Amino acid sequence: MRLWKCVPMMTLLLLLAACGGGGGGEGKTEAADLRDRYHDCAGCTMEAAVSCDQEGLAWEAELRYDYVPGGESTVEVLSPEAIAGVRAVLNDTDWRLEYQDASLNAGTLSEEEISPAACLPRLMSALRDGWLLEENEEAWNGEPCLRLTVDQTGVKDGKILSTVWLKLADGTPVRGEIAVDGEIILTADFTSFAFCDTMPEDGA
Repeated sequence: MRLWKCVPMMTLLLLLAACGGGGGGEGKTEAADLRDRYHDCAGCTMEAAVSCDQEGLAWEAELRYDYVPGGESTVEVLSPEAIAGVRAVLNDTDWRLEYQDASLNAGTLSEEEISPAACLPRLMSALRDGWLLEENEEAWNGEPCLRLTVDQTGVKDGKILSTVWLKLADGTPVRGEIAVDGEIILTADFTSFAFCDTMPEDGA
């Protein structure tokens, strides 16, 4: 059973940092090429198990995120069953989540007020526009991956690092972590991912 225990009523503001890069050599080119695909894509859809466990507050859910550049992006709960189908709309003009049902408003974590419900949008934002700090090849659960750590300045100047493991085979994510001031507060284990420009017409 998935757990859903922390439900304070707050909203989220996310501030994007300028696009940048780090590292060098062939790895830099590989990372840049992968990130360009995320930055320039016509959209993407993904599902992941997102969880947090901080100061006794547990939150876990299977989420679906549909990203539409310049349009209406949504986060939807797939499980737990009690709130499956609940959605939040993401306005990427000011990066504010507008909850269609209060039960998806899972509150915020850390002084940077990062919402668990915004974990997937935050990771995709980091891939597209954050400042690349580290890159190296590292397997995740036996899958050869390129591990990228990206820095984004927080609303309150906290150090927010997003780390994503991308499959070497096709560049899609398998794991994501968000840390604030050195503490991992959110994790995401991806179960599916597709770029919209490579999805079948029926969306299957």
